Amino acid sequence: MEQLKKLTVTSLLFLLLFSFSGIQAQYLEEFEEKVTEFTLDNGLHFIIIERHDAPVASFYTHVDVGGANEPVGNTGIAHIFEHMAFKGTHYIGTTNWEEEKKVIEEMDQTYQEWLREKYKANPDSNILNEKWTEFQELQEEAKQYVVNNEFSQIIEQNGGSGLNASTGADFTNYFYSLPSNRAELWFNLEADRFKNPTYREFYVEKEVVREERRMRTDSNPIGRLIEEFTAVAYTAHPYGRPVVGWNSDITATTIEDAREFYEKYYVPSNITIAIAGDVDPDQMKEFAEMYFSDLPEGEPAPMVTTIEPDQRGERRFTIEGNAQPVMLIGYHGVEESHEDFEALNLLGNIISSGRTSRLYKKLVEEEQLALQVGAFNGFPGSKYQSMFLTLAIPNMSVELDSLEASVYEEIEAVKEGDLTQEELDRARTNIRAGIIRGLNNNTGLASNFASTHATKGDWREVFLRLDRIQEVTLEDLQRVAQDYLVKDNRTVGATVQADS
Repeated sequence: MEQLKKLTVTSLLFLLLFSFSGIQAQYLEEFEEKVTEFTLDNGLHFIIIERHDAPVASFYTHVDVGGANEPVGNTGIAHIFEHMAFKGTHYIGTTNWEEEKKVIEEMDQTYQEWLREKYKANPDSNILNEKWTEFQELQEEAKQYVVNNEFSQIIEQNGGSGLNASTGADFTNYFYSLPSNRAELWFNLEADRFKNPTYREFYVEKEVVREERRMRTDSNPIGRLIEEFTAVAYTAHPYGRPVVGWNSDITATTIEDAREFYEKYYVPSNITIAIAGDVDPDQMKEFAEMYFSDLPEGEPAPMVTTIEPDQRGERRFTIEGNAQPVMLIGYHGVEESHEDFEALNLLGNIISSGRTSRLYKKLVEEEQLALQVGAFNGFPGSKYQSMFLTLAIPNMSVELDSLEASVYEEIEAVKEGDLTQEELDRARTNIRAGIIRGLNNNTGLASNFASTHATKGDWREVFLRLDRIQEVTLEDLQRVAQDYLVKDNRTVGATVQADS
């Protein structure tokens, strides 16, 4: 037992991959010795993971808000606000915050006036031109106070790396690494940028987000297909809206909108912070109290209460264009907390995920009907009822109808019980390996522990999930296939060649 205690975190994790379910609890106990948790009086939760094999640490801030939480008319606002967090603070990124603040407020007021005129039934072009010119002048005036990239430069100058963020349907994350003796710098910077958002260059960053939309969706055939697919598959739940935002919503979003969004969702009880690396938990708690305790508690973040109604029949659509045909087939599944989630996840791995999957072997290797087959399980998020998706790209001269029919043949075979223990074991290994790979470095540990605590209330669920995967049987796989992979629960979308 003493030898086990000397194992590094990485060693423990890889042992987990090859251990049996009953032994996993033993390693979880060993891991618990390396984790310290505490919650500040305002509700902000910290998870500290000691890992002393190198003098570095990764810092991960998980905010339990994403595209699914955005108000109607402001899709994309979670992503826009994410960009704001890199623009500095009241004393970083500016030469004169008091003067800059005045210009930012006047600029936003002018933009709102322009919007009000723009969306009138009969807008006055003279007023539109006047307000737009005034807005542009104020935007230029605001630029004179900006010190570009000062926030990121401070981090880089102190040995930081991996500065980034991401926004999904269920979350927004901010993360980077620093030498462990610079931990207090992280607390200083992170606390200030969330306590005092500046909305500096807000309208500049909106255009950056709009360009991301052009690249990932408007100019990308698969991106367009996926966006259309979610809009067709979800009629009520906000999962049907794009995380990057509709183009008109990006235009309509103002600083005032972003401020209201921040005040609702960036409250301490909606934030989890994980720190993994060569740190002292007692010192981290001292820093947390020093820098984050004055973050206002606020009201609990609003919940998503809309539930997607049962689908009444198959939904189909096509997108015409000159791109390579692509087919997307999806079924409404369950949220991650549902007892059937792991069975559906394993089933997706067996049917269409990777080169060992049934559809890859059949459609790509044997029948050569497809160039590529892929799977999206738990899409577009997993906090709420998600989808079980298969994407297929047909080979030259192969009709989509033939490709679709072959996909259904495999699904029907599974529903009839044509599954082997070998397939289940391989799927378990694939998914378990993916989980373990996500935990073999400081950033992976911090991100997985923070997000798991935020969504499930306990970082230990990272390991308990391995037990749930082990408990799934062949009968479970057949049952969920019969329950969920049915025509009335299906949405089918495709990009097709436009008629000449």
